[in-house]
Amino acid sequence: MTKQELHDSKLITLRQALGMIKSGDVIASGHYGDETCPFLREIHTIADRVENVTVWLNNPQEDYPFLSMPELNGKIDVITAFYAGPHRRIHDDRRVTYAPNHLHYLAGCMLDVKRPNVFIATVTPMDKNGYVLNSCCLQYELELMEAADLVIFQENPRLPHTVGEVQVPIEMADYIIEPVDEPIVYAPEYPITEVERTLAKNIASLVEDGDCLQFGIGSLPGAVAEALKDKNDLGVHTEMFSTPMGLLMKNGNVTNRRKTINRDVSICTFMWGDRDFYDYVDYNPGIRVLRASYVNDPYIIAQNDHMVSINSAMQIDLTGQICSERVGFTQHSGTGGATDFAYGAFHSRGGKGIIAIPSTAKRGTVSRIRPGLDYGSVVSISRNIADYIVTEFGIAHVRHMAVRDRVRALIEIAHPDFRDELREEAERYKLW
Repeated sequence: MTKQELHDSKLITLRQALGMIKSGDVIASGHYGDETCPFLREIHTIADRVENVTVWLNNPQEDYPFLSMPELNGKIDVITAFYAGPHRRIHDDRRVTYAPNHLHYLAGCMLDVKRPNVFIATVTPMDKNGYVLNSCCLQYELELMEAADLVIFQENPRLPHTVGEVQVPIEMADYIIEPVDEPIVYAPEYPITEVERTLAKNIASLVEDGDCLQFGIGSLPGAVAEALKDKNDLGVHTEMFSTPMGLLMKNGNVTNRRKTINRDVSICTFMWGDRDFYDYVDYNPGIRVLRASYVNDPYIIAQNDHMVSINSAMQIDLTGQICSERVGFTQHSGTGGATDFAYGAFHSRGGKGIIAIPSTAKRGTVSRIRPGLDYGSVVSISRNIADYIVTEFGIAHVRHMAVRDRVRALIEIAHPDFRDELREEAERYKLW
């Protein structure tokens, strides 16, 4: 049997794929561009014949109908390793729960917590050699593909052709849903504020020519990319390769020539960006998508000399504890790779772990630098590996600082409207 004959023998309809789901199944989909949107848009249609179906859905690309149907409680429920808007909207219905994790062990977490026995992913059409590309994300996809009892692919010619560990033999699929030709979901546009431009300038002052970078997507990373346009020979070792990263590479600021490991290529574990971004990464040999278990391994990260990790947070307390995912008892996002890269950068030769936050939230009414984290909040990054804290009012280098000195340094970069209050609280709790 030829590869094409083998491929064609596996073809089924979307309706047939949905018909294969039975009560008690645990389903996981590929992520970002590899998320199988047509399947997830229709999964609610099987609710009348199943119960106790669980869907692993991390940062979904759409607000799928089944997410907003409380009557599906107990029929099709959701577990996630990263909260997003759709999760927050259904949290009170008790249909979603969060699995704490570090991204470098996300696949292991999913297999340990609730093993998916069904894995489904969008892939590129098969090439002449019998391979498809799981092209946009390898946070857990390869490991789950190997562990699942039922593997279903759906081909979409709109996916970019990327390079790395993305090639998958057609034999890996049990079935292939008839191809769909629809745009992949693009990252939204993020307008940049003046506060973020000031923050970005402070961050850029810490970045030197030849540094190896990690940062994500959003308005602040966009501002950081703008502020780094006078830097040279930057490298990239990042979990997310995004539009801002792509622009730096396209503009020649990123060359990867001075990296310690994986020299001459940008390394990532998933991609997300706008339309121009996906055109740029298509057939681009200078970018490699590798498993999160490698890319986010703190000990691999630390092998990059001058590793500079740039991440944000929701709150920081005066001793340096960093909360990047949950304020109070409300889960907003997830740990993701924040700890992985904070630890890796901390132990890199010449590395810098940067946490950048606007000094206030809720239109200036709340200080993000707090005497202590709000009751119910969680520590995403331990104060033991806190390094550089940056706001629009300055930079506090707290690595190896005693608590008394940290308190003073962090108050100095808090918003002026809250500094007296923070001093009073520091005195009240005998923090200095």
